[in-house]
Amino acid sequence: MNILSYLQKIGRALMVPVATLPAAAILMGVGYWIDPVGWGGDNALAAFFIKSGSAIIENMSVLFAIGVAYGMSKDKDGAAALTGFVGFLVLTTLCSPAAVSMIQKIPLAQVPAAFGKINNQFVGILVGIISAELYNRFSHVELPKALSFFSGRRLVPILTSFLMILVAFILMYIWPLIFNGLVTLGMHIQHLGSAGAGIYAFFNRLLIPVGLHHALNSVFWFDVAGINDIPNFLGGQESINAGKATVGITGRYQAGFFPIMMFGLPGAALAIYHCARPENRAKVGGIMLAAAFASFFTGITEPLEFSFMFVAPVLYFIHALLTGVSVFIAASMHWIAGFGFSAGLVDMVLSSRNPLATQWYMLIPQGLVFFVVYYVVFRFTIKKFNLLTPGRELAVAGDESDGYNVDVETPASSKADETAALARRYISAIGGSENLTGIDACITRLRLNVKDSGLVNETLAKRLGASGVIRLNKQSVQVIVGTRAEIIAGAMRTVMLSGPVAAVTAAPTAAAVAESPVQAVVKSNKPIVEKLVSPITGDVVALAQVPDEAFASKAVGDGVAIRPTGKIVVAPANGVVVKIFNTNHAFCLETEAGAEVVVHMGIDTVALNGQGFTRLVEEGETVTAGQPILELDLAYLNANARSMISPVVVSNMDDYSGLATLATGTVVAGESVLYEIQAK
Repeated sequence: MNILSYLQKIGRALMVPVATLPAAAILMGVGYWIDPVGWGGDNALAAFFIKSGSAIIENMSVLFAIGVAYGMSKDKDGAAALTGFVGFLVLTTLCSPAAVSMIQKIPLAQVPAAFGKINNQFVGILVGIISAELYNRFSHVELPKALSFFSGRRLVPILTSFLMILVAFILMYIWPLIFNGLVTLGMHIQHLGSAGAGIYAFFNRLLIPVGLHHALNSVFWFDVAGINDIPNFLGGQESINAGKATVGITGRYQAGFFPIMMFGLPGAALAIYHCARPENRAKVGGIMLAAAFASFFTGITEPLEFSFMFVAPVLYFIHALLTGVSVFIAASMHWIAGFGFSAGLVDMVLSSRNPLATQWYMLIPQGLVFFVVYYVVFRFTIKKFNLLTPGRELAVAGDESDGYNVDVETPASSKADETAALARRYISAIGGSENLTGIDACITRLRLNVKDSGLVNETLAKRLGASGVIRLNKQSVQVIVGTRAEIIAGAMRTVMLSGPVAAVTAAPTAAAVAESPVQAVVKSNKPIVEKLVSPITGDVVALAQVPDEAFASKAVGDGVAIRPTGKIVVAPANGVVVKIFNTNHAFCLETEAGAEVVVHMGIDTVALNGQGFTRLVEEGETVTAGQPILELDLAYLNANARSMISPVVVSNMDDYSGLATLATGTVVAGESVLYEIQAK
């Protein structure tokens, strides 16, 4: 997985906690509107609203730790969220001023100020990512029997706690350097006048994703370098009388934020909404409307910014540039306004009464211009570069992790409708929703529980694209549909929730039991398009001897099987890992030549819920032949799996003429050629 894909994965995970921020911002905005001077000190109702909202805003970093850990976990389990919370508590406690004083044996007053800012978004996101990676790797690890209570998901918070000790130790030395470096940068910027104001604003936005903007803000807003913008502006006439503030100068590091927060970002939100796919617009519209209102009314921009800063970093860079331009323009023109909380409508109204405000009303036409600029630039950039902003990914039924999945090649409206229609027809073929009692999926097949397997119409199922239908017993049916099995299963669940589906009227026929034709293994002079090496060390077994009708009949695809003696499963060819089942027992590799290779470790191993398997790569990663993909606990699997005979098949054999030179005897992972795929 490349860096951009990984950032997009983080961005989608962030949608979980970000969705809570607009409500918090609106609550605080209402409170400030009720009591614009006392901020809750003069009105109990205002205090109620402000404290309610600030409870979320002030704990944004821990929300990010929990949300990112949950959103990036492979199975969206609550244990991952708990791991993120535990990791955050350990890290921030160890790096708190009191703990640093105790650990480093220095007086509390001498602890660097940087540690007072350790509770920030950067730390929250960092902890969330680390926690998710640990969860994905170790949540199915089995410990010896004496420690079995701490196996699996219970093990991950323990590992995270110990790892956070190391991370805290590192941060104790590098965090003050980073923080102090930004303070030094800010002190140099202040000597550049209006241009410096623009540069400051650019870095202010650019540092928000990692929470380091606080270090820079302290230079310009508070008395670190003698600027002290916020206290001076709040002092108004008293600050002027005391010689602390200068009319037309104090506030120049703040004024240009009003056009961005009140107008520019709402323009960006409108562009994101208009660029969303039609079926996602209702959901995206709700998020964007709330986030835009929060930005305009209160100046709280995180709900909007975090919705695109990771999924489309180029847009966030453009946003930082435009913010710098806005602040530079306002400072150059001496259009001055200040704020105590943020650059929203509430603070603009308050600022209009302040004697330090200079032509503050010109910020409104400037804002209207920036609304248009943001809308045009964001919409053009999103469309031109096909950026995956919220709502532009194809929503896949059954995935509730973040509401979006990536599919940039096929129009969502047509493909989503097609998948839903296909799912509805499969339900009809199974005997209708009245006959269907349970839906699950393996990497290539629908695993369905039914009231009566005799009502399943195999003819229709095969007409819909199924390679075969297997009746395990009266209540269990498997339908071989290929690597889209999980997507179809999710769509079937969604269709079932929307209302009853009738069974097809045509009765099953005897012809339905006939197996679909499969490709024979031949040797010919036809060109070889792909050579597959063995994915694991072991003994070759003919596909017909696999104790699973779907594989033995070649309904899933053609190939061979291996009885493993080694524990490392490798990629059989160069390609992309397009699917790893969440229990890690099987994966699908699309080779550079386009072959879809299914490597299925064992038979019915899905029932082990991931125990005995360790994932070494993630979905979407490009791999090379021989690169490790999975690690097996072979002793556990041999003792608990129905069979460890592992098919390695090509599921899209219709695109090829057949296979040649199948291996026999013993093969070595990543070295022995298993078979060759012949062109038509």
